[in-house]
Amino acid sequence: MKLIFHYLRNWRWQVVVVVIMKFFATLLELLIPYVLEHLVDDVAPAQSLRQVFFWGGVMCVLAALVWLVNTLANRRAVRISAEATEVIRRDMFWHSLTLSGSQMDAFTLPSITSRMTVDSYNVQDFIRYFQSIGVRAPLMLLGGMVVTLFMDRGLGLILCIFAPVAAAVAVLTSLHGITLYDRVQRSVDDITRILRENITGIRVVKALSKETYETRRFGTVNNAAAQRETHASTVMALPGPTMTLLLNGGLTLVVLVGAMRVNSGETQPGVILAFLTYFNMILTSMNGLSRVFLVISKSSASARRIAAVIGTEDALPTLPQAEPCHTDGFIVFDDVSFRYGAETTQGGSFAGEAPQMSLEHISFSIRRGGSLGIIGPTGCGKTTILNLLMRFYDPQQGTVFLDGQDVRTYDKDDLRRRFGVVFQNDVIFADSLAENIRFGRTVEDDGVRAAAEDACAMDFIGEYEDGFAHYAAIHGANLSGGQRQRVLIARALAAQPEILLLDDASSALDYRTDAALRQAIRTHHSGATSIVVAQRVSSILHMDEILVMDAGRIIGRGTHAELLQSCPQYQEIYRTQMGEAV
Repeated sequence: MKLIFHYLRNWRWQVVVVVIMKFFATLLELLIPYVLEHLVDDVAPAQSLRQVFFWGGVMCVLAALVWLVNTLANRRAVRISAEATEVIRRDMFWHSLTLSGSQMDAFTLPSITSRMTVDSYNVQDFIRYFQSIGVRAPLMLLGGMVVTLFMDRGLGLILCIFAPVAAAVAVLTSLHGITLYDRVQRSVDDITRILRENITGIRVVKALSKETYETRRFGTVNNAAAQRETHASTVMALPGPTMTLLLNGGLTLVVLVGAMRVNSGETQPGVILAFLTYFNMILTSMNGLSRVFLVISKSSASARRIAAVIGTEDALPTLPQAEPCHTDGFIVFDDVSFRYGAETTQGGSFAGEAPQMSLEHISFSIRRGGSLGIIGPTGCGKTTILNLLMRFYDPQQGTVFLDGQDVRTYDKDDLRRRFGVVFQNDVIFADSLAENIRFGRTVEDDGVRAAAEDACAMDFIGEYEDGFAHYAAIHGANLSGGQRQRVLIARALAAQPEILLLDDASSALDYRTDAALRQAIRTHHSGATSIVVAQRVSSILHMDEILVMDAGRIIGRGTHAELLQSCPQYQEIYRTQMGEAV
């Protein structure tokens, strides 16, 4: 809840106004039964029609004021809750974008999605209820008890005994509900994960006729979520009936004792009528508190999940700038070892048992303007090298240098602006082709066109009537695989990057287009330092140096000609792909 109240500080004076308005409206509402008691016990016996109309008019005015003030307060509360949640959601989105690779791996994308949606709505409900029912219900409860004690101490004490017991039941149940709803939200994460997987892979599901299988898989997590929601809701349904039972028991005693006191002349009939009205107010406020406690249980669990993201410290802090190291290359990997999810000690060594490495003792260098090709089987660590260079992760051992500086000393935004990159399974956004290539950067239309020409994308963009204004569907669903890759390559080239990283970026291109792309990069982007991760020998055979990797290690290095002489694994890849004997 600290998160919620932290954000509400920006609206504290507006919240104070809402609280004052609800307090004023509650006081007016509490006066209505008191006026009714005066009308029945004092005005009616005097048989003054004028007084009856006067006090009846007073009750109508009070009711109208209560309606007006509550309406204005509730509208303001809704606006405050929407605005505060907008800021919370915006900050969470920003922090999600700044999470390191390991932090995102820990949270998982489905969990981030459900926190951004379901959890934020739960927080919004709490902010709204806190200002409306959360203020009115306690005031009505306490005010009703105080007024009843003032009117008749004996009858008031009966309600004062039962009401705290009912409130205690609600509080204890709410505390247990926080844990239950935390489990519910984790189940929502699972539903989001399955849903996202199936929406993204819908073509695969249909192609393999796995609709029934995926429906069963979704049904498993959906049923688990439903069971947890049912259990939590069952527990949280306890306070309402319990409070009603207790307060009805108190009301029964009030009626019995009140009837005896009226018969003995100790209490006026109007007092009993007022007590019945106050009882209804107290019962309504207790039911309101029950709803508030339910919202508190949900929102507390949700607020903790949101705070975990917003409060996450930078796992990749920028180190103090040091004197440039005298390295032999523009990009240097110096004895780098890395494992996803591994924890390290302060000295940089692995904590606990030595895990299997994703990269192990990787060392190489690239001159400025040079080129490096990396080839090897799936999972050998090729993409991991790019992740470390762009500092999505930090290595557990060794150092990555760029232009003589440890990459950890660069501001991350400044570092990444030097790169143009295409990753495997990169994203096409639901926007025009021009904006997908420009991607929010200051790139003129001529630059967008030039990048598209270098990426061989004009072959198909020129066929559209609307050209670069052609709208790409989400994930580029209305583009072929080769078209998507060419748009992504154009995006990487558009800002004239200092370093170009292509991770299997031409796998969907035919050999002729791939060759034309390589020629365009050599001609128009010769000053860029290039690292190309590829499965095709043809995509890297002209690189200054080629690394052959397997199981996180470099098992061969050299030019294409040198590797054909010295590396059996490279020879096998070349023979398999090119159909030529070495």
